[in-house]
Amino acid sequence: MDNIDNETTKFDCNRGCTVTADPSSGEPVCTYRQGCCKLKDYDWLQGVSQEQYDDLYEVRFKNTRKGIYVNASGQSVRIGDIVIVEAANGHDVGIVTLEGPVVGRQIRCKGLDLEANPPKRIYRKARSFDIEKWQEAISREQETMILSRRIAAEMGLEMKIGDVEFQGDGTKAIFYYIADGRVDFRQLIKVFAEEFRIRIEMRQIGARQEAGLIGGLGVCGRELCCANFITNFQSITTAAARCQDLSLNPQKLAGQCGKLKCCLNYEVASYQDARAALPKVGEPLELEDGPAWLMKTDILRGIMFFSYDRSSLASLYPLSAERVREIQQMNRAGDRPDSLKMTPEPSGPQFVSAVGDESITRFDRPKNRNRNKNHDRGRNGRGNRRGKPSGKQGN
Repeated sequence: MDNIDNETTKFDCNRGCTVTADPSSGEPVCTYRQGCCKLKDYDWLQGVSQEQYDDLYEVRFKNTRKGIYVNASGQSVRIGDIVIVEAANGHDVGIVTLEGPVVGRQIRCKGLDLEANPPKRIYRKARSFDIEKWQEAISREQETMILSRRIAAEMGLEMKIGDVEFQGDGTKAIFYYIADGRVDFRQLIKVFAEEFRIRIEMRQIGARQEAGLIGGLGVCGRELCCANFITNFQSITTAAARCQDLSLNPQKLAGQCGKLKCCLNYEVASYQDARAALPKVGEPLELEDGPAWLMKTDILRGIMFFSYDRSSLASLYPLSAERVREIQQMNRAGDRPDSLKMTPEPSGPQFVSAVGDESITRFDRPKNRNRNKNHDRGRNGRGNRRGKPSGKQGN
């Protein structure tokens, strides 16, 4: 692994690269850094060659923006190369992240029709002055975003500008914004063009897309799913939380974007299958010592908890799903089984988490308990003060 000098290296996690200065010439040098790439795809077809995809490459830009380009430069382009690509006006600078047959999989996944819409071209590899101009444009993004927010607020527009991305040649900028309704920003574009002296493109995104652009860590401690691998956002409702018996607490169910967490949908299918195997209990179970109401259910273990007091959770008696079906059949036949107090606790599958199984202090040096005991004995007067072995001396 290459040694990185943190004092002279700039980590650009928005574009997935590190920027250092060449010690001899002082020119900026950019290096591809895979760990910083958002929505990075694993090349599981590495080493496989197909002629129809030899000249197709995936090029990524800032945050989650990517595109498929064809190599028209005649140069040998590989993953990690910084290239100059065709843009609607001028040219842009990006990093090659995928090559080979896996690019064809990406084309089919995104539903692109290259015959109807031919891919744009890769002009050439970036030179030192291209990278220097690119870094100049990047350095303007933060200041431009702060000023654009101030201008939008002064004009009274109900919108939030979440990010600004400059084109590689510095002649155009994309303003990503979120808004609840339609925003008439025609006058705003004129003000931006006069203020920043560049071409303006306004692109509306949702709150989840904004969280994916900015990135961050979730309450689970991992990178946000929207910045890691999610490309298509599915609708999420509170029915997913009810299916998993989760508390309908907005503070716990909402993610950093303010919407319901995307991970609520991950285990819904498993819970639905587990619920289908449980009996439906609409009435209390009739037992010898009275009716018992269903209070809660452990869905994955298949255990249902009943109580004789409908308004209290103090005394709960667990029953397996099979036993509940048997009691329901007995009630339909007019029979009442024995009390739940005499029923043994059912055994179900145990789910063990790796968190907390091992103590983080297990490698610490154990304390010398014998030394503490000798110290206590000396203080109590039962031991020799000079550390000599106590006992009777020989005659």
